[in-house]
Amino acid sequence: MKNYQKYRPYETVDLKDRTWPNKKIEKAPIWCSVDLRDGNQALETPMGLNQKLNFFNFLVKTGFKEIEIGFPAASDTEYEFTRELIENRLIPDDVTVQVLTQSRGHIIERTFKALRGVKKAVVHLYNSTSTLQRDVVFGNSKEQTIDLAVYGAKLVKEMAAKYPETDFTFEYSPESFTGTEMDFAAEICNAVIDVWEPTPEKKVIINLPSTVEMGTPNLYADQIEYMGRNLKNRENVIISLHAHNDRGTAVAATELAMMAGADRVEGTLFGNGERTGNCDIMNVGMNLFTQGIDPGLDFSNINDLIEIYESSTRMNVHPRHPYAGELVYTAFSGSHQDAIRKGMEAMKKHPDRWEVPYLPIDPVDVGRTYDPIIRINSQSGKGGVTFILEQNYGLHMPKSFQKDVGAVVTHVSDELQSEVSPEKIYEIFKQEYVDIRTPFQLTTHRSTTVDSDWDIVNIEAEILYKGEKHFITGEGNGVVSAFCRAIEDFLNIHIDIIDYRGHSMELGTKARAISYIETRGENGKRYYGAGTSSSVSKSSLRAVVSTVNKMLRDMEKTEEE
Repeated sequence: MKNYQKYRPYETVDLKDRTWPNKKIEKAPIWCSVDLRDGNQALETPMGLNQKLNFFNFLVKTGFKEIEIGFPAASDTEYEFTRELIENRLIPDDVTVQVLTQSRGHIIERTFKALRGVKKAVVHLYNSTSTLQRDVVFGNSKEQTIDLAVYGAKLVKEMAAKYPETDFTFEYSPESFTGTEMDFAAEICNAVIDVWEPTPEKKVIINLPSTVEMGTPNLYADQIEYMGRNLKNRENVIISLHAHNDRGTAVAATELAMMAGADRVEGTLFGNGERTGNCDIMNVGMNLFTQGIDPGLDFSNINDLIEIYESSTRMNVHPRHPYAGELVYTAFSGSHQDAIRKGMEAMKKHPDRWEVPYLPIDPVDVGRTYDPIIRINSQSGKGGVTFILEQNYGLHMPKSFQKDVGAVVTHVSDELQSEVSPEKIYEIFKQEYVDIRTPFQLTTHRSTTVDSDWDIVNIEAEILYKGEKHFITGEGNGVVSAFCRAIEDFLNIHIDIIDYRGHSMELGTKARAISYIETRGENGKRYYGAGTSSSVSKSSLRAVVSTVNKMLRDMEKTEEE
C-alpha cells in the first residue's frame, strides 16, 4: 500500500468544548426507514410494486411511524407506488410517508402531484453543498448553492399550501454534509429555516447526512453538536441523521451523533444502501435494547426480518451479522460452550436479569435459540451444513454454493423426517455435485497458450456424450473459459460462469484439489457443480462437466414435461 500519501484527513470542525462524550443515550430516536428509497435505489434489481408493498407492510408491522417510500418524480414505478398506497388507503393513520425531491421546479411539482390525497407526508428537499460537489460537479458558488436551496424551500412551501387537506412536514438535507464547511452548512440550513418558519406545532426536519463517511465517528458527533448550537429556532427543529457506511462505522457514528443531540435517525434494515450501505437501524435498535432501552421497534422475530430483506433485496444477511446472523448464537469453541452453559444455569437464580458469558442478549428475545452444537435437520440453514462439510471434510464452498447445498440437504432431511448425520450430508454433497459424468464426460484434454499477454488458451478435448466419442475444441481467457466455449459450440447451449474457486482438500504431497463452479444457463437458472482431481486444472474441468450435466438433465426434464 504505497499510495497512502495521496489521501488527506478531512476535518470541517474544531470543537474543543464538546459536551457529547459525557452524554448517555436514554431513549430511542424518531426512526425513519429509507429501505424503499435509498435502499431500493442501490439494488442491482430494484423491487417491483408488489415487493415494495410487502416491504412497506412489514415496516409498518415492525413499528416504523415514518417511512420514506421513494422519489416519485424519478420514475413511473416510484410514482405509481406512491399513488397505490394513497388511492388504496394502505397507509395507517399513525404512519407518515416521506418522499424525496431535488431542488428543481418540475420535480417538486410532480412530487406534490404524486402526494395528492395523502393525510400526512414529509417532503424531503435536498441539494449538494460540499466543497467537492460545488467545485467539481455543479460549478456553483456558495451564494448560488444557497439560492438553489431557498428556491426549492419556497416552492415546497407554496405547493404545500395548494393541498390544505394534507398535513405536510418539511425536511431539508444539505447533501454531502460531512464534506461541507460547518459554518456554510449552518448558513444554508438557516436560510431554509427562515423560509419555512417552524413553530412548536409545525417543526421542520434538518437532516444532516454523512453521505460519504470521511472521518472517524467522533468527528460526525462534533459536526452534529456544532449544528445544534448554530441552527436558528433550534427548539422547533428536529435534527436528523443519515449515516452511510463507507468506513464501516455508520452505527457507531449514529450512536455518537445521538449523544451529540440528534433527535431522529434515517437508515435501513441490515444497512442496505449505496456503496457500503446505510446505518443499520436494526443494529442501533438492538444496541439500545441491550442497554435496557425500549427501541420502539419490534425485532422479536429476527427470522421474519431476514426473510423480507433477503426476498426483497436478493441479498443475504451475513452469518456473523450482529443479532441476526445464522451463527451469532452458536458457539463452536468448547470453552465458550461451557461458559454459556454455566451462565444459563446461574440465570435460574436471577431470571429477571440477563447475564450470560458470550451472549449479550437472550436469543429468545429475537425468536432464536442458543445452539451449542450444530445438528442438521429440516429446519437447518446453510450455515450448519457448511460447518459440517468444512470441519469434517475440509470443504470451503463459496457462499452462493453453500446456500444451494444447504437447500438440498434440508430438503432431504424434510423428506426423511429425521436428522441428517455428517456422513449422510457428505454423501448427498458428492451425489448431487461432485464429478457427475452422465450424459457428458471428459476423457482427455490438451491445452496450449495462444497469446500469453492476454492469457488466451486453446483446448482440445476428447469427450463421451451419451456413450459416443467426440472431439471438441475451444478458445478462451483461460482453460475453464476455453472448455466452456468448446462445450457451447458442441451442445449449442449457453454457459455463463458466475463463480469459480478451488482449494486443496488435504495436506501433503498426495493432496487432492476440489473446484467449485457456478454457472447460469440461458433460462437464467443457476447451476452448481464440483470436480476433484490430483490436478487443479483437471478438477476445474470436471466441475464444469458436473454443472453442464445438471443443466442437460434439467433441459431434458423440461422437454419431457
